[in-house]
Amino acid sequence: MTVTSSPLDLAEAYLDEYVSPQANLIDRDCQALETAFLGLGDRELLTLRADNQVLFRRFQETISRHSGALAFLQTQHQSAAALISRSSNSGLREDYLPHLATGKRRVGVGFSHLRRPGPPPMQARLVPGGYQLDGFIPWITGATLFESFILGAMLPDGTSVFGMMPFRSCQEERGGEIEMSSPLEMAALTSTNTVTAEVKGWFLPDEQVLCLKPPHWMQQNSQANVLHHGFFALGCARAGLDVLQQAAEKKQLPFLRQSWETLDAELQACRQAFFESEDEGTRSYGDRLTLRAWAIDLAGRCSYGAIAASGGAANSCQHPAQRIYREALVYAVSGQTPDVMEATLNRLQR
Repeated sequence: MTVTSSPLDLAEAYLDEYVSPQANLIDRDCQALETAFLGLGDRELLTLRADNQVLFRRFQETISRHSGALAFLQTQHQSAAALISRSSNSGLREDYLPHLATGKRRVGVGFSHLRRPGPPPMQARLVPGGYQLDGFIPWITGATLFESFILGAMLPDGTSVFGMMPFRSCQEERGGEIEMSSPLEMAALTSTNTVTAEVKGWFLPDEQVLCLKPPHWMQQNSQANVLHHGFFALGCARAGLDVLQQAAEKKQLPFLRQSWETLDAELQACRQAFFESEDEGTRSYGDRLTLRAWAIDLAGRCSYGAIAASGGAANSCQHPAQRIYREALVYAVSGQTPDVMEATLNRLQR
């Protein structure tokens, strides 16, 4: 009888065998990252967020334990796949959905700026047959790795329009243009090729519109999914403890083992609270904010523990503790809102 492996089993086997041994290379080399991403596609793991939210949370935690760059890149594509799968635009669904799980079509996202208070950096105006887009996109991950991305822009009444855009500098026949920057110099996840873009007079036809969202939708969505980015922090914390455990086994110093046991017990408690909150859905928003801050704090302390236990060797960019520590900094601010910022700083003042 043939036993079929679960998607999570497939992911863990692939990440253990192929990704972890070259995690440092994947962090800085775009080609290595692309190969690792396509490996997920070979196993049809790139639409888990659209297919199974509970499984995707576990996948988030697992992948960020092995490679922050791969975790960060694939979550852009997974977010795009989830939006496309829920779109009422049947043409776009038919065009993209059959090819997203395998990575034959690769899509990023450019709408995190909609969380920001104040005037929207990307604005939309209703015109015959679609929308005219103008503004600045401060963050798009996946240049040269993705073929297109989903842009979010705001109409004068606060409604957000989401549509498909080409992921390259180009000009339309009617004069609109997109100009991408060079990849930003990042402290971590350099290989993900994060860029900014200027959009001038771009015509987004109705055929390329995925959906419209009501005013304040992004803020409400961020509240409802406040734990979402916390699963990356949990995986990062586990990665730090992996290094700490290896140091304890190698150096045979009792205090290293004790440190690992103490932090491991705390991480298990935090992780259990996360999954219970997701499964039961009964915790208040304030309680979930506290959990998110706890996970961020743990990622910082566990990665710092990996640095301390590794000694001077951790100063090398080639050392895994150095990479994990920088990844913890990324997860401290990923999907950050003012509420998450406040909860994070309150946690640090304990």
